[in-house]
Amino acid sequence: MKIYNTSKGIYIENDNKFFIFKDLGFDEVINQPNLFTYLKNAIIRSTESQEFDKSSIKAPIVSQEIWASGVTYLRSKTARMEESKDSGGGDFYDRVYDAPRPELFFKATAARTVGPNENIKIRKDSKWNVPEPELTLFINSSGQIAGYTVGNDVSSRDIEGENPLYLPQAKSYDKSAAIGPCILVLEAPISKETNIKLEILRNHEVVFSQEIKLNQMKRELPELVEYLTRECTFPAGVFLMTGTGIVPPDDFTLSSGDQVNIDIENIGTLTNIVE
Repeated sequence: MKIYNTSKGIYIENDNKFFIFKDLGFDEVINQPNLFTYLKNAIIRSTESQEFDKSSIKAPIVSQEIWASGVTYLRSKTARMEESKDSGGGDFYDRVYDAPRPELFFKATAARTVGPNENIKIRKDSKWNVPEPELTLFINSSGQIAGYTVGNDVSSRDIEGENPLYLPQAKSYDKSAAIGPCILVLEAPISKETNIKLEILRNHEVVFSQEIKLNQMKRELPELVEYLTRECTFPAGVFLMTGTGIVPPDDFTLSSGDQVNIDIENIGTLTNIVE
């Protein structure tokens, strides 16, 4: 099942049918205990909608924060080491890849987050910017993985590589985070065979395309959640981007007008334009 946050209300998709849900607000719905069972019962009480306006879809976030984890794939480790070698920071990423404690950092507030078909930004003081396609977890207020969405952790690689202490500036700024189009709610954990694909178009032509399976991630999803929730509580829940295994070549940087498509199997496609 999928939950959509739209300008017309909350929709639940099940078996290609859409149901309007009006009983509770978005934050209350997504934080229900045993969300899969709750949604199944909610469908029975809801009115089936014959029309679903995709243009009304908003980012599936209201009061939540977005956090992110890094260096969870081998490709991410090698890219971060390469970009940081001149500053002497490359060894940090090698060590964190094998360390028990994962890299976790704050990414965005809801106000700095965009949804499907909205513009993402690249920093004016950066010359090397890339999208990072990431499976993104929704962790409810009880610290449990309740759903999954598509995330784009837009990053300034030159700022990040100049000094590891500049990571917050490279990662967290207006419109640097995109999530959507929905929250996928499953009865069992998501399959490790799930495919993640990134496609970048420039002037309507594909300039980069690559895909990877979730089973290439070194860290386990519950492991990331456990570290994030050790000393942090999230009364409205939290989103956690789980890292990327797809990094464009070093001679590539995003430009204004580029279209970024991130597709995660069974969840959907998140499309954004660089402003």
